[in-house]
Amino acid sequence: MTSKLRCLTLGALLASAAPSLAFLTMRAGPVYSGLTAHEWGTFTSVAGPDGRAVEWCPLTGSTDLPSFVEHFRNAGFKRGLRGTVRMETPVVYFYAPTEETVSVRVNFVKGVITEWYPDASRVEPNANLWDLSLYQEHVDGSIAWDAVTLAPNQTADLPDDRQENHYYAARETTSTPLCVKASTGDQHEKFLFYRGVSTFSVPISGKLDMQSKVLVENHGARPIPNTILFERRGEKVGYRITAGLPGDPSNADILPASTETTAQSAPLALDPPEVTATIDSLARDLEGILIAQGLYQNEAQAMVQTWRDSWFEEGSRLLYIVPREFIDTVLPLTIKPAPLETTRVFVGRLELVTPATQEAVAKAFGETDQPALDKYGRFLEPILTTMIRSAPNAVKAKEYRADLDVYYKSYYNSHLR
Repeated sequence: MTSKLRCLTLGALLASAAPSLAFLTMRAGPVYSGLTAHEWGTFTSVAGPDGRAVEWCPLTGSTDLPSFVEHFRNAGFKRGLRGTVRMETPVVYFYAPTEETVSVRVNFVKGVITEWYPDASRVEPNANLWDLSLYQEHVDGSIAWDAVTLAPNQTADLPDDRQENHYYAARETTSTPLCVKASTGDQHEKFLFYRGVSTFSVPISGKLDMQSKVLVENHGARPIPNTILFERRGEKVGYRITAGLPGDPSNADILPASTETTAQSAPLALDPPEVTATIDSLARDLEGILIAQGLYQNEAQAMVQTWRDSWFEEGSRLLYIVPREFIDTVLPLTIKPAPLETTRVFVGRLELVTPATQEAVAKAFGETDQPALDKYGRFLEPILTTMIRSAPNAVKAKEYRADLDVYYKSYYNSHLR
């Protein structure tokens, strides 16, 4: 073959391939080579008598953020929004080798974004919301930052209201500093922060049986990588870690609580943990789980440090790793141009109203022991509601209703006046 013929043949091949290459490039979209995004957050719920997440008012304890964080507020919002899930402190980190500008949007199925920082371009819906509005027909919540500048060499001071707050622990990473232009000037941070409330159904349940075992069941379509059954009574702490649940595709060998139920729906029966462990040992184990899910070590440490006081407080709860596919379904995240890698790790928290918790709360109300009641904080309403529903007789139910009235009056006097 002559040189001229070879050139003509090569030219024809390139010409015929050009449309395909152009099509592939168009479909792939722009990608920042080297840009990485990591996110962590939590979904907090309370289990009812049947083990499924119940409705509660999760914003009763939402004043735990620095003064510079922005809030969704209106005249009908002060009583809080009732939902099944409190989405707490998702933070999105970026790692960029050079200065870049990205846009970020988060949609929240059946929910509303309630707090955020830095200043957002849009937070929707922007109509007035009231207690039951999340159960009405409305557009899913969302938040968008149209222009986030990632600046590896940024040295600007980060906001600080000079008060101790767990918010600041999330900064203890090597993430790229970022800047958002607001009407009040440039706002600097090391992550994008947001919170919200929703009414979606969480993928797990935790029900107590007659032997005080916790029956844990996966109601989702994807495996739940890890669960941690945790209990704290005073200074005594215990936890039990499980990898996978019955019905998970990758855990067919795990035995269900009963052979009479199918593997897809059968719960795993967990004995209460022995309260002989330490908070430090649990923190280390949890950090290891988070790292295995894709977080960097300093991100995992920052997450545990942020939630250490809350996750490991008085009471019983089930902590679990939320499947990535579930996160992407209820909380779609869009970053443009797209990072080369996006990692999202969420810890679910399902508060359990055990007999020990019910006994402690009843005793605290009987003795007007406010410090003891404060240990259960924002969970007192759903705890008392569960106690009323499972009361052994009408007399006890009436007593618990009176306690609930006391709680409502106390909350009104301290928050709404």
